[in-house]
Amino acid sequence: MKRRKICAVTGSRAEYDLLVPLLKMIDADADLRLQLVVTGMHLSPAFGLTVRGMEADGLVVERTCDMLLSSDTPVGVTKSMGVGMIGFADIFDDLRPDMVLVLGDRFEIFAAAAAAFMAGIPVAHLHGGEITEGALDEGLRHAITKMSHLHFTSTESYRQRVIQLGEDPDCVFNVGAVGVENIRNTQFPGRQALEKRIGFDLRQPFLIVTYHPETVALANTLADARHLLESLEDLEDIRIIFTGSNADARGRAMNRLIREFVDDHHDRSVFFESMGQHAYLGAARFAAAVVGNSSSGIIEIPSLGVPTVNIGGRQKGRIRAHSVIDCPPRKEAIQNSIRQALSEEFKQTLEDVRNPYEQADTKDRIRMVLKTADLASIRQKSFHDLAVDATDRE
Repeated sequence: MKRRKICAVTGSRAEYDLLVPLLKMIDADADLRLQLVVTGMHLSPAFGLTVRGMEADGLVVERTCDMLLSSDTPVGVTKSMGVGMIGFADIFDDLRPDMVLVLGDRFEIFAAAAAAFMAGIPVAHLHGGEITEGALDEGLRHAITKMSHLHFTSTESYRQRVIQLGEDPDCVFNVGAVGVENIRNTQFPGRQALEKRIGFDLRQPFLIVTYHPETVALANTLADARHLLESLEDLEDIRIIFTGSNADARGRAMNRLIREFVDDHHDRSVFFESMGQHAYLGAARFAAAVVGNSSSGIIEIPSLGVPTVNIGGRQKGRIRAHSVIDCPPRKEAIQNSIRQALSEEFKQTLEDVRNPYEQADTKDRIRMVLKTADLASIRQKSFHDLAVDATDRE
């Protein structure tokens, strides 16, 4: 039997770390052949050149698509998307995959999905149907859904939204979030190993802070970041681990602001372009709270029983556990929310946190669908109407 070629595309460390256990499962399946294509921030020195760490995961990078231009303006990001589509067109023509596997909603992933769609290659998409009203990713995510043939959503509500977009219910699977299942199956580094890497005594109170541009409100995004940094400046008894912003518009400018803060407060703060999911979640287990506007604070962190302070509207619309505290990007509001997260009263509520993204056997259910789906039948898409009014019928 011919092995089915699954071409997985990854553009950032955040999404790659979520995929790694699934990619290894695909690679180990005798009926599947993994083709790993690396692009985006993985290939950029400005974002840590994270492609270098993939060999340690035992995965072979078959192709790279260098698409990021040096500009992080909206024009620069748009041009990067164009470069990516050209590169993916050639890569898919060369590799001839049976299916392209993507996760999320970033512009690098959109470029890959569009190139595969135009080449007539079925696309399997993870984390569709979600809402993030504060980011342009919202539109990209739904566009990727319409170019995809198999859908793996993280909750039933998201499955219903994908169906609402006209996708065939038989091709939409509610499997939970791969990142949440990874937490349950991962042996994290101990406190001393983490302290050696980070340079902090993790027995002292500390925050993990990740803040990305709010791309639907770019005019305010750097001012909002300054409000966050000002709020942290006053918390003199708390240490801070910053992880880098992504390659969205204004992402590099955001990282410059954070580096300036760390330079001025080097005794109690540290900056990592990318910690990697293993170290990030390992450290988060000991954190007083996770602060910022990253999806990890909404999806994965609740499974650790750690509070999240979610700032601004980037994640607006996502389903969340009660361990998440939402606040506007204003100094006083952020400080009050951090104090609430650190309070004994709030900590007591974390004992019974239920993560809405958690399900059993997430990766294996995805693998089985990738392995058994009838490619000929899913390749020809049709729009699935939820209901047709009788007056519309001929």
